Amino acid sequence: MAQTQPRIALLIDADNAPAEMIDEILTELSTFGVIDIRRAYGNWTKHALISWQSKLLEYALRPMQQFDYSKGKNASDMAMTVDAMELLYTEKPDAFGIVSSDADFTPLVMHLRSKGAAVYGFGAQQTPKPFVNACSRFLYLEALGEAQAAALGMTNDAAVVANPVVANKAEQPQSHAAAPANVASNAPANVSTTASTGASTNTSVAKGELACAAGSNGAACLRVPSQQLRQDQQLMNLMRSAVNAVQDEEGWARVGAVGTQIGNKASFDPRNYGYATLSKLLAALQAFDFRDEGTSRVAVRDKRQGRAQDRS
Repeated sequence: MAQTQPRIALLIDADNAPAEMIDEILTELSTFGVIDIRRAYGNWTKHALISWQSKLLEYALRPMQQFDYSKGKNASDMAMTVDAMELLYTEKPDAFGIVSSDADFTPLVMHLRSKGAAVYGFGAQQTPKPFVNACSRFLYLEALGEAQAAALGMTNDAAVVANPVVANKAEQPQSHAAAPANVASNAPANVSTTASTGASTNTSVAKGELACAAGSNGAACLRVPSQQLRQDQQLMNLMRSAVNAVQDEEGWARVGAVGTQIGNKASFDPRNYGYATLSKLLAALQAFDFRDEGTSRVAVRDKRQGRAQDRS
């Protein structure tokens, strides 16, 4: 008997999501199951949502009309929350896909997960941490667009066309080199870095990747460099604590078990740093020894522990 794939309900906050990223979102979400409920919420009488109209037909998205009851404030988030609760108890999907950068959905996500449903979030780099951490997994649209561009072997110019979220940010002038996000919880945060003038400035990982992309071609440029990764103490502590929690008597920890340990603590995806897998991110940190690379048994060990064992 064929195994039934998980059923997913996709709910889109069209007021807080770019229409141009819907193909990438559906492609990613399809890896988790079948998306048999697809709804996009907004006040469709607004000119601001005109870019969504062609996407509704092309991707079989059901438009959910919600008028603005108060001037300057939309009510789409409330309508989306009500529908999510109704779906939870009637259609009973195995998972929800929430596309929004609005932290007001955090209580909804927490409730859905408490009832046994997985929640996959998609939003911009500036999405607040509470919403990011509440999701089973959260993926930044900027990172998703860059990964798709790299996979297709696109040039940087083509990647900007395919990813308008990044394009909008690229139009803003940048005077400093960027440092990686401080992402113990996979949420965007700022870290301090010193420019050539000696001044200290704060900037996000997305801007750092854009500055790199503007200067050269190639997927490798989309990755946060090892030196910057190692400066992110929260990231380093998250990786080391996860390895320590599942290591054996000799200090070796299976990468799969490390990923599970991290997932129990926070929403985390190595692609937000430009790395396709957790193994590649761990290698880039240059803080771990590897064993059985290229196999399903690949394991890592903190280099500090390895040196201590060698001395003893």
